Amino acid sequence: MASTPARGPRTRGTRVHVISDVHGNARDLARAGEGADALICLGDLVLFLDYADHSRGIFPDLFGAENADRIVELRTARRFEEARALGRRLWAGIGADRDAAIEQAVRRQYAEMFAAFPTPTYATYGNVDMPPLWREYAGPGTTVLDGERVEIGGRVFGFVGGGLRTPMRTPYEIDDEEYAAKIEAVGEVDVLCTHIPPEVPELVYDTVARRFERGSRALLAAIKRTRPRYSLFGHVHQPLARRMRIGATECVNVGHFAGTGRPWALEW
Repeated sequence: MASTPARGPRTRGTRVHVISDVHGNARDLARAGEGADALICLGDLVLFLDYADHSRGIFPDLFGAENADRIVELRTARRFEEARALGRRLWAGIGADRDAAIEQAVRRQYAEMFAAFPTPTYATYGNVDMPPLWREYAGPGTTVLDGERVEIGGRVFGFVGGGLRTPMRTPYEIDDEEYAAKIEAVGEVDVLCTHIPPEVPELVYDTVARRFERGSRALLAAIKRTRPRYSLFGHVHQPLARRMRIGATECVNVGHFAGTGRPWALEW
């Protein structure tokens, strides 16, 4: 397999475009599959809070940009208890309607995101996604996979969605053991597709948020053991390293779609 930036029409072989961390960028999502045989999406369709532009997302829509500025400031300083206290005060103003308000906002985003997916699309969940809702919005051309495999152009792709437990308490965080079981279920593949990266410092540190995100040790162990051609992931938006080799495996962060609008391409 050869990897290239996604540009221009395909001329031969099989071409797959890979994206992650869409975070509300429906405009570019509608063009993400152009020139490719398939689109792969590694999750985080929802935009809850944009750390680059605090005026965008569900949080500022509900509580205003000033409160978004403040909660980003607290989280970036790792003052998570203060951030949660602020969140509790804000949500208390909404009262019993909190869950309904969030779900309504997420549904609006999902309706737009899933309508923009080309056929075929293969997708897995990000840590800020709400898996129960995907069944309602994924059309016949979108295959949702989590702990599962699929063949594309004669190559086997494995998918593992979600994130691990963090102080952020995002919607789809699971225990390390459950995550490891999904990695094990995928087994040996040509391309291992996950939302979060393997637990390697250069791959998990976000240079803008100024913190280490959670990567998976089980994923790192599987890469070393099964030696896939590629490990593709997102989650960390501004990593120290966007790609590095672990043994025989090329590890690539494709989690820049919200900011750049450009997919990453595999050709073989």
